[in-house]
Amino acid sequence: MRRMPVWAPRPRVDNAVVKALARAFRWRRMLDEGICGTMEELAKREGVNRGYMSRVLRLTLLAPEIVEAVLDGRQPEALRLDDLLEPFPAEWQGQRAHFG
Repeated sequence: MRRMPVWAPRPRVDNAVVKALARAFRWRRMLDEGICGTMEELAKREGVNRGYMSRVLRLTLLAPEIVEAVLDGRQPEALRLDDLLEPFPAEWQGQRAHFG
């Protein structure tokens, strides 16, 4: 009897998280390159609240493998953008434990 292959679960790309990551890295680049001199200037230019911008910019501190997992749709099923915008450990090992 021939066994059917076991397929890996389909990746679940969370577009809201991917968009927030893209925005975070774009904003970080704009600040690093001096396109905007301050977060206040950038927030005004982008039409967003400075507090929101601060939370989104923190996503640039995520461990590379967490960012990669999100982009590949391999993040924990329960992980949502709101979870990522809450305070999380700065060190990558702590992030792995925190986000599962």
